[in-house]
Amino acid sequence: MTDRAKVLGTLETLAIGAAGGLLFLWLNLPGGLISGAMAAVGIAALAGRPVAMPAILTQSVLVLLGITLGSLVSRQLIQHMSAYPLTIGLLALATFCSTFGSSFYLQRVHGWDQTSALLAGSPGALSQITMLAAEKGADVAAIAVVQTMRVIILTAALPLLLALTGIAPTAPAEIASSVASPLELTVLAAAAVAVALLLRLANFPASWMFGAMIASAVLHGTGLIEGGLPPWMRGVALVGIGAVIGTRFARIKKSTLLSHINAGLGSFAVAILISGIFVTVIVLATPVRFADVVVAFAPGAMDAMLALALTLHIDPIFVGAHHLSRFVFVSITTPGIVHLFGRPQEDVDD
Repeated sequence: MTDRAKVLGTLETLAIGAAGGLLFLWLNLPGGLISGAMAAVGIAALAGRPVAMPAILTQSVLVLLGITLGSLVSRQLIQHMSAYPLTIGLLALATFCSTFGSSFYLQRVHGWDQTSALLAGSPGALSQITMLAAEKGADVAAIAVVQTMRVIILTAALPLLLALTGIAPTAPAEIASSVASPLELTVLAAAAVAVALLLRLANFPASWMFGAMIASAVLHGTGLIEGGLPPWMRGVALVGIGAVIGTRFARIKKSTLLSHINAGLGSFAVAILISGIFVTVIVLATPVRFADVVVAFAPGAMDAMLALALTLHIDPIFVGAHHLSRFVFVSITTPGIVHLFGRPQEDVDD
């Protein structure tokens, strides 16, 4: 694509995402800005439109999201930290069981090979999974469909489910009672970018979002800054995240999507069933709120789930700690799992 085409594609993506987000917001749908933008951009991608979100724009959106999440930090939000070791341990076990459960389903019902099934069943860390799939000679396109469908379904359905069951509010909650001053916003932005760059140098996962979140949390938690981003900036971040998720469909051919849609839906159902069992155990055994556990254990993309935590007034520290833990667990264990239970003799390099 030429530079002009890229710019026009980006502007079209933002316009479509904003229109979809505003429509869902007008319909008073929970998580409307994210799910509306995601749905609109996803439909446009499947219709053949050149939707795209350049890296610099995606990073800016993640920084805005991180700053907003960090501004929610308070002493009340860390009251349940004593339960973290137990719930994170159960999350690791749930991830392990979900991976093997989804893999078993894909192999027995759809005839997938072991390596592709294991990689498709692994929740999260899509970039690492894709690289490993290419290295092992697995079906990268099929894996991408299954992984993308899981993120899309969760982002669209989870807020609606929580709202319909009365577990989470249908309307977005107020994030901050005041807006930070221009000087405070400048300090917030500078600190967020600085910490994000440090984490990026250290190869920390989701460095842009978590770096901004850490910087904002420290500044707000210590009382150095009061107030958060203006509402319109938060809206831009949420629409941006939805658009980023929607553009994933642009990388998948419609024929590929249709040929693997049943596998994606089936493996998603298996993963949700297994995760639901662990969520039930945690709710019965700990004082953590049900909505917090649901979003923390949802096998979706880390940025999408944290954005949903923001819109649904769910504890972002609890959700962030668990999704980060799962990302690390998947990144560390998946290569070993594939080597032991997959078919390493088919490595591309062999």
